[in-house]
Amino acid sequence: MPQTSAPPPLRLLPAYLGVASLDEALRHPRITRILWLEILVNDAIEWSSLAHPSVRQAYQTACRWYTTYRTLVSSCIARTPLPEDHGPIDDRLYRQFAEALEFARAHA
Repeated sequence: MPQTSAPPPLRLLPAYLGVASLDEALRHPRITRILWLEILVNDAIEWSSLAHPSVRQAYQTACRWYTTYRTLVSSCIARTPLPEDHGPIDDRLYRQFAEALEFARAHA
């Protein structure tokens, strides 16, 4: 019997949106507000290779937050560095960012 490989695990989306897969998450109405956080804390998925418009936009946002808070992210979670992007971030999302990092750290 051939073995099928399981899809890479999601870290935040199951708890935040109640979804079990990335395909299901991409159909969720709140995905655009949450996906960048999943990308920020989850390097098990090759995000840069996904062509979905929501993923591309969220990937850019995650790169910008990672660039701005690289040291903080690295102190909370182990992940492969994201590409540098010195574009603007919305500082109003800081609390959401901090809570996601804490959740990912606690559930690592």
